[in-house]
Amino acid sequence: MADAAVSGTRRTRRTQRVLVAADKFKGSLTAVEVAERVTAGLRRAVPGLQVEALPVADGGDGTVAAAVAAGFERREVRVAGPLGDEVTAAFALREGTAVVEMAEASGLQRLPAGVLAPLTASTHGSGELLRAALDAGARTIVFGVGGSATTDGGAGMLSALGARFLDAHGEPVPPGGGGLAGLASADLSGLDPRLTEVELVLASDVDNPLTGPKGAPAVYGPQKGASPDDVRALDAALAHFAKVLEGTAGPRAAEYAASPGAGAAGGIGYGALLLGARFRPGIEVMLDVLGFAPALDRADLVITGEGSLDEQTLHGKAPAGVAAAARAADKDVVAVCGRLALPPEVLGRAGIRRAYPLTDAEPDVAKCIAEAGPILERVAERIGRDFLT
Repeated sequence: MADAAVSGTRRTRRTQRVLVAADKFKGSLTAVEVAERVTAGLRRAVPGLQVEALPVADGGDGTVAAAVAAGFERREVRVAGPLGDEVTAAFALREGTAVVEMAEASGLQRLPAGVLAPLTASTHGSGELLRAALDAGARTIVFGVGGSATTDGGAGMLSALGARFLDAHGEPVPPGGGGLAGLASADLSGLDPRLTEVELVLASDVDNPLTGPKGAPAVYGPQKGASPDDVRALDAALAHFAKVLEGTAGPRAAEYAASPGAGAAGGIGYGALLLGARFRPGIEVMLDVLGFAPALDRADLVITGEGSLDEQTLHGKAPAGVAAAARAADKDVVAVCGRLALPPEVLGRAGIRRAYPLTDAEPDVAKCIAEAGPILERVAERIGRDFLT
């Protein structure tokens, strides 16, 4: 167990209210389930303890679920999956603000088991989700991107919203990033005019440009099944895509391609920037949308976490965002996780007083994954004994 400040000493004052603001344990527990299990464990140690649950997300998969848990209305719509098959996807809506999660339509989880399609997977369904949010009357759209199956620069999304991408014969280019190699002309004049009337926020935890060594194909393509040859082909196709769009939209198309966030979720960030989106770190946006600040004011102790606390956590992931906000408010933070790969001093600099990995309670990693819920309850009970009694 890592303790960033107290080396195992026990808290002596009773905390009156706990805020559980954790992300999912990917592959084991949703953020809502994490909150439920932590609450149950804490109350075993301190019966009647006041616990407020606010599941969080950083813009990737699980973002809509976090919004619904915070009181947003869940809306479902039939859209195209990454391979064109129809799927049921959801977005969240409350008082004119929509939370749209591109992974709902175009995420890796929408691919058939064992199937990857790095060259052909399309974001068309994500554009249909955005259109559904417009149809629902949204005036602000938080567009969370991450967990994508796609590397098409947002071309599919733009097509669903009225753009046209044609080859030399005047025919639509094939779906996916690979098809953009044959792009001859782009027409954005048919884009849904309502897009100019809404505030579109691109929420992402990555700041990669569209192409190049740190671009979407090079960094994230292999995760989607892209071979080295595929990565080179996709990088060239997206660079060509941006060049053609420069001829249509002017210099801003080239500027957006080099902007932070353009490479998010296979380049859908680039398409969103072309629509006028404002890029913000995903966890910052979601904390605002979910009402984290007032919940933090009510709390004496904050419990955050995610499946793996590692170097990636420090770069815009939910626990780091929660801890930073809590530290600014002078609130203690502890973290739960499946796996811990950060030393105590790094946790301390991130604002996390102590981390409690499931592997401390159960060294068998496979068992931790399979029985994450009950083990997390035991871990939370220990937090209750350490910090609340």
